[in-house]
Amino acid sequence: MKTTISMITLAATLAACASTPTNNAALDNARSRFEAAQSDSQVGRLAPEELGRARDALQTAEKAQARHVAAGTVDHLAYMTVQRVTIAQETASSRASQAVTAGAASERDRVRLAMRTNEAETAQRQLAASEDKNVRQASEAAQQNAQQNAALAAADASNLAQANALAAAGASASAAAQLAQEKHDRQAARMSDMQNQLAELNAKQTERGMVVTLGDVLFDTGRSQVRHGAYENMGKLVAFFKHNPDRTATIEGYTDDVGSDDSNQHLSERRASAVMAELVSLGVPQDRLTMTAHGETMPVADNATASGRQMNRRVEIVFAKMSEDIASR
Repeated sequence: MKTTISMITLAATLAACASTPTNNAALDNARSRFEAAQSDSQVGRLAPEELGRARDALQTAEKAQARHVAAGTVDHLAYMTVQRVTIAQETASSRASQAVTAGAASERDRVRLAMRTNEAETAQRQLAASEDKNVRQASEAAQQNAQQNAALAAADASNLAQANALAAAGASASAAAQLAQEKHDRQAARMSDMQNQLAELNAKQTERGMVVTLGDVLFDTGRSQVRHGAYENMGKLVAFFKHNPDRTATIEGYTDDVGSDDSNQHLSERRASAVMAELVSLGVPQDRLTMTAHGETMPVADNATASGRQMNRRVEIVFAKMSEDIASR
């Protein structure tokens, strides 16, 4: 009676499962083999435990299929179901043969029984080997999954580190660009201010540098003492030196050709020295100034005319070239 109830329950379960469409050929074959064994009264009578194990194996395979487990796993579970069915069938056949052998004492039946028993044992061994293989495959799959997760985590960490490094590099580059722009703006403003100051002094760009020419109106004829009326230009020069503390200059004295070479040389020296002394007295550091005299040797106009001689009687302030002067041109 208990067996009948179990078979009815199993039939209802199989009917419910059958309502769910499947497309796994191995599972369909296992189910068909189980149903054939279940319908064999000899199997149900002589091997009920083995048939129950086959039923459990089939249910496990169907649950795996319902949970959408990988097809390879479902195939393997279906294979084990078929092996369980085979064991049940062979066990029933073996026990039937044993009964025949016991009743008829037939050698032929004993041989057959031995063969059946061997087949059942072989199927059992195959099932055990298959189960071991399944355990190994599950372990390998878990290990591969762990390795993949570790690789993904490492890749994520690497990508994050690269993103942080790129962000830091971008911020550094942006800050450097901003500092460079600010420096350029300051330099440009400074150059503009300096050019305005030099324009007020009527400075000219030459191969020697920026040159401010002070005519002989600074001095009385034949004398080297700076006139009081020359202090406006001198004040502009002093202001330029103060606004540009990195600037140095050479003070150069010149004369016309009236008089002897020696007297003109000495006069140009005294006038250059007087201008240098005046600038120092007004606050220009002496270490930023040098002096030289050329006498009548480097005229800028014809000494044959009064206007030409007046142009040759001069003191020139020559500001040394700097790299920023070249960049601004």
